Amino acid sequence: MKITKIETVRIEEFFHVLWVRVHTDEGQIGLGETWYLPRAVGSVIHDVYSPHLIGRNPLDREALWDLMYGIAEGFGYAGAEFRALSAVDTALWDIAGQAMGQPIYNLLGGACRQKIPIYNTIGSYGKYQDNEWEMRDPVGLARSYIDEGIRMFKAYYMLPAARSNGGNSITYKEIKEALKPLAMIRKAVGDDIEIAHDGAGQWSLPAAINIVRAMEEYDLAWQEEMIRPVNVETHLRLAQETRTPICAAERLISKYHFREFIERGAAQIVMPDLIWTGGITETKKIATLAETYQTPVAPHDWTGPVNVFACAHISMAVPNLMVQETNRAYYRGWYDKFIEPNVVIRDGFLMPPEGPGLGTRLKKSVLERSDATIEVSDQAYEWNWPGFIDPGQKKSNVWSDAPKPAPKRSVRKR
Repeated sequence: MKITKIETVRIEEFFHVLWVRVHTDEGQIGLGETWYLPRAVGSVIHDVYSPHLIGRNPLDREALWDLMYGIAEGFGYAGAEFRALSAVDTALWDIAGQAMGQPIYNLLGGACRQKIPIYNTIGSYGKYQDNEWEMRDPVGLARSYIDEGIRMFKAYYMLPAARSNGGNSITYKEIKEALKPLAMIRKAVGDDIEIAHDGAGQWSLPAAINIVRAMEEYDLAWQEEMIRPVNVETHLRLAQETRTPICAAERLISKYHFREFIERGAAQIVMPDLIWTGGITETKKIATLAETYQTPVAPHDWTGPVNVFACAHISMAVPNLMVQETNRAYYRGWYDKFIEPNVVIRDGFLMPPEGPGLGTRLKKSVLERSDATIEVSDQAYEWNWPGFIDPGQKKSNVWSDAPKPAPKRSVRKR
């Protein structure tokens, strides 16, 4: 089996999403996805990774992951390079599952559960305007989740307050005002639903300490990214100042970033974002690392539909799963425009994907949309730092001082 071409697909309507389709000579098409800066990610895929991947065996996932990481690491990998790697890696796992006739979670070790517990992050799309609903009727919003069997949700109560002064300070009057919706929910429904809080990385350490202490009376599931995860010592200090678990963090990229946060206990709940942090290959390793420290994982998702499927396979296969993030405004609002089948959620649980591989695919209509831009690479080159080596030239580890022209790639704008 060989990789014959790699496509990227972006849609103007959802301009942050980039889908990747990896084709093989045996007819499989692996699907991957990432989110944010799709043009930059597409350039990495076509200009850097694809020349090395064309002609390779897609089942050699570890070797290809290491190949892509080795290229990107020399330039600082935690950006478009890792988003690109994550999308390609997911597509390779999809191919492997298709080739072996198994869902990906069976390739990861098999099922640890029959269904996946979820929580809902407040979001808005179409008829599900949950952000607005929370503002005018927080109790009604909470009860709507309970009525659907959703046992946990996540909100951003303190985010508006951070915007007034950059999150450098907060008064107790401001905290009390910001937490009125939370107080109303707890008074009305008690402990019938779990609530997590996301600080969006907006606060200084002293302000974050004051906030998490003030919120303890509401018995939160966790405090997430109250401060940016750029300093493990400050995260550890925050964790020591509250009885609420500290969750970190979708901004950490790869096992190398997560390692110290897990080892030091600064991340008491681990939240990798699969389509940013290195794909299925890396997320499974992060979950295993967390398991060795008796730390649960809660995969992050507030993006596109393929990520939910990919995370579902991780969530099925790891023993230390806590809960999986979802967004009902998305999976009921726009996912089914692009994939078939859609995710299936029943009574607060995500059902395991069915069928081989990921268990979903892009609809044919996506490739025919008027706002679609599709780019294709199908030439094998060896890439080095100065440029590209001519495909007819013998491969060498010696860097050339004379850059060669980049391989051509086809672009189709509908």
